[in-house]
Amino acid sequence: MKLHSKIYGNEDSHLIIIHGLFGMSDNWNTLGKRFSDRFTTHLVDLRNHGRSPHHQEFNYDVMSEDILEYMNDHRIEKAIILGHSLGGKVAMKYSFTYPNRVKKLIVVDISPRKYDTTFHKDVIKTLYKMPIENFKTRDELNMFLCDVFTDESMRLFLLKNLYRDDKKRFAWRFNIDVLLEKLDNIQDASFIEGQCDIPVCFFRGGNSNYITEADELIIQKHFSDFEVTTINDAGHWIHAEKPTRFFTEVMNFLLDSES
Repeated sequence: MKLHSKIYGNEDSHLIIIHGLFGMSDNWNTLGKRFSDRFTTHLVDLRNHGRSPHHQEFNYDVMSEDILEYMNDHRIEKAIILGHSLGGKVAMKYSFTYPNRVKKLIVVDISPRKYDTTFHKDVIKTLYKMPIENFKTRDELNMFLCDVFTDESMRLFLLKNLYRDDKKRFAWRFNIDVLLEKLDNIQDASFIEGQCDIPVCFFRGGNSNYITEADELIIQKHFSDFEVTTINDAGHWIHAEKPTRFFTEVMNFLLDSES
């Protein structure tokens, strides 16, 4: 599948950034531009997200193959891969499948284990039932969602996925039908087998429970060259909540581990 991307910079080293569930490349624009001072930075949209094509298949195998096709199409022999949440799992899958194509790995607030997706299913079900084509403004939609999602940042994150179709009606950029049907496919982490020697940094939010102390033992089992960095006073969306600290720590890892 030909993934949509935004590319910043023209450096010899390539950095590919993969967003999380319900996200898109646009979420990483500001940081992508900052990283482009040192790396050609590729902000990709996963299948069924953003401006990438929609497809009935949605699992780690096909998403990993999409990244391989993207790298081949752009003649990238080896890249730094950075993934947040769902994107972090895609990045791990890719690194275990094609270790010779990955220079360094950055995994943001996700661990190589199974996660329950009940909350995410409830989100999709809520959005699925919304008659968004009947709304005239984003403000109306925001107000409608207030009773369901009290967290304003969560609402605005979801509403970024809205666009107007050829009939000028609101529609979702992500493939809501496939995500509703195939969400269970992204719970698992059975693709993590053996050990990966690629240098990797796991970033976790100090206020997030996505990477626990028990998870560090799982990470140690499967990654021979790893470190875990905690960004205090940040939740699951570390890069959005603490962008300056996150950028600095990522650059420290990349530059300190250059070989």
